[in-house]
Amino acid sequence: MNQARKDWEAIEEEHLAPYAVRSAESLGRRHAESGHPLRSCFARDRDRILHSKCFRRLEYKTQVFVNGMADHYRTRLTHTMEMAAAGRTLARILKVNEDLTECICLAHDIGHTPFGHAGEHALNALMKEQGGFDHNLQSLRCVEVVESPYPAFQGLNLSWEVRAGLLKHEAHVENAQLDGHPIGPFQSLEAQVSDIADDMTYHAHDVDDGLEAGIVTPAQLETTEFWRMAAAATRERYANLTEDQFLRATIRNLLELQMVDVIGQSFQSLERHRPGSVGEVMGAPERTVDFSPGMKEILAEFTAFMFKNMYFHHGVADATQKSVEMMRKLFLHYVGQPETMGRKARARLESEGLWRTACDYVAGCTDRYAIEEFKRFGLDRDVQ
Repeated sequence: MNQARKDWEAIEEEHLAPYAVRSAESLGRRHAESGHPLRSCFARDRDRILHSKCFRRLEYKTQVFVNGMADHYRTRLTHTMEMAAAGRTLARILKVNEDLTECICLAHDIGHTPFGHAGEHALNALMKEQGGFDHNLQSLRCVEVVESPYPAFQGLNLSWEVRAGLLKHEAHVENAQLDGHPIGPFQSLEAQVSDIADDMTYHAHDVDDGLEAGIVTPAQLETTEFWRMAAAATRERYANLTEDQFLRATIRNLLELQMVDVIGQSFQSLERHRPGSVGEVMGAPERTVDFSPGMKEILAEFTAFMFKNMYFHHGVADATQKSVEMMRKLFLHYVGQPETMGRKARARLESEGLWRTACDYVAGCTDRYAIEEFKRFGLDRDVQ
């Protein structure tokens, strides 16, 4: 019989660093399953995530610009794919588990609301008396409760390491655990790689969308050290570029500068602490995968620039605020008339409660579905 899974586990044992997670040593699944003969547990998890409805819906969820405003702006799905690519590159260089890293990257935003972070803040406010809302926790909830296509168990029944990797904010809580196993104070290197790949990607690619929209200009970007560094690298490498070629190359350099910095900082940390296991990474005195102090300062300045000149720009903020108000009214409609939610959501009302079920349902909406539902129920009649 083909032993592809066993062969891959042997390759991991030979080539991964001692501090990497090995699929053969996974803490397993909440519901026991036999190992697949061809795929490692994390390769199997990746496919379950890719085939899930909550993953596919990312195509129509806002990254920065409300979905449908233009064809080239990033969505949650394209952001996730770019993040996974950066994560795999880092994982390979650091000799940690690429499949696990990819799983965490692919699943990290599946619990995100429509209409970006403003939508998340609005849903958290609506759920204030009901336990609140956090998209990282919601991503875990999606794979454990909401997305449930298999007859033998609820959820996707992903490996412990993937689910733990979605709990980046909870890992720092003292004695934080998942299924009786500690998840901190720092996460596995694969989870740390996924987390920083998220930051690296939006630092670079939100600029691309801002330039495409004409909301930020090259002249404005030149006031930031991060852009000047990337532009200098472009000028050093190329001559006689058109303006568009120069901008494209500089945006790529934004990502490369971060990648080089994180690799250097991470190897310094690994050299200082020399972790010999996943447990030693999680119990280290500091985060292992990180930006250097100098790059953190540069990125802090750049992030402040982006908030002032792009995220809070009236062209973005006004459209987002209108959409978020629409989402708020839709949520309250479902709370008042739960029979108008979908069949699967209604089936969870008894076990999950009215407010949490409505929260799950609205968080799962795409931008366009939320807009369609808002209009279908006549909730737009009092909107000017």
